[in-house]
Amino acid sequence: MRWWCLLAALSIAGFAEEPFHEAELIFPLEHWHNHASSIVELPNGDLFVCWYNGSGERQADDVKVEGARRAAGEKQWGERFTLADTPGFPDTNPAMFVDSRKRLWLIWQAILANEWHTALTKYRISRDFQGFSGWEISDNLLLVPAEFEARARPVIETWPDSPYRKELLERLGDKYFSRMGWMTRAHPLELPSGRILVPLYSDGYDFSLVAITDDGGLTWKSSTPIVGHGAVQPTLVRRRDGVIVAYMRDNGPAPKRIQLSTSADEGLTWSPAVDTDLPNPGSGLEAIALADGRWLMVSNDTEKGRHSLVAALSDDEGKTWRWKRHLELDSRPVRAGQFHYPSVIQASDGSLHVSYSYFVNHLPEGPRKAIKHARFNVEWIQAP
Repeated sequence: MRWWCLLAALSIAGFAEEPFHEAELIFPLEHWHNHASSIVELPNGDLFVCWYNGSGERQADDVKVEGARRAAGEKQWGERFTLADTPGFPDTNPAMFVDSRKRLWLIWQAILANEWHTALTKYRISRDFQGFSGWEISDNLLLVPAEFEARARPVIETWPDSPYRKELLERLGDKYFSRMGWMTRAHPLELPSGRILVPLYSDGYDFSLVAITDDGGLTWKSSTPIVGHGAVQPTLVRRRDGVIVAYMRDNGPAPKRIQLSTSADEGLTWSPAVDTDLPNPGSGLEAIALADGRWLMVSNDTEKGRHSLVAALSDDEGKTWRWKRHLELDSRPVRAGQFHYPSVIQASDGSLHVSYSYFVNHLPEGPRKAIKHARFNVEWIQAP
């Protein structure tokens, strides 16, 4: 059978779809700082997005976590509302997740002293998806990092001598510094065993670890650190053989590449982070496994600048990324747009959703910011 006949037969059978892509701002562009969104599909089919909003980031004490909902079947987003606000402190970097018990998790950070390494991670869990008021668990996520100095020191000692290396080695013995400042970015990952992994990173150490709960968020333990030269903001994907892959933003020196670490024991211990061949300008990314086994990654595919946001598809669990398509691209000589910090899900109908920060600098009224949402399918990524 010729390939076009096969394609037609698959289409008739419902296995192939026409490519589609649609996108919209969740709210109009504004001068307020809106950044670091997280998107989920609620059990009733609604889409829900949260992000942090205020007059700045960690230096502005008016920062809070906001949310907006798009009801199933609707095209318009509802009015935004405050989801979390610690009075007098910035609330930042939210991550959401719906677990196998159909509970919504909200995890975020209160910045205690206006510096990232003073972040206190907080979390709430609820089955109330209407008013988000009936939080059955509301607590701080506190960790004693496992084998922290023993695992980190031998890796850091192999790095070239520098003031940064010296400072890191000194900080490893600081109990307060090692227990505070761990922050979320990407979605948590629930394993077939029921274990939930929450990927975390430290801006103070510039590397990562994973918070682990085996009882649905009642108690926590820490993984060993994921040590790399600026390996932060991990996103987790589970391979078919059970190995978990962490992809990370590169906050280290050139070459700027997405970094990678793996765990063969359900997230307890991690290999030292290494560079992939995928460029990264020091910006957040997210990867997920799709229902058919393929992997989707959305990231800035440059070594400098956040003007290019790409959706990439792999059919070999991340060994290669054969298909890529731009969600955003500002190709002007003077970049006026930044499109970054994607949050990625596959909805129950198979469609792919990404929310991301959308910043523009070319308007007469000055820089403006919003959160954007895109919906598309795998066929759109693969289309010419």
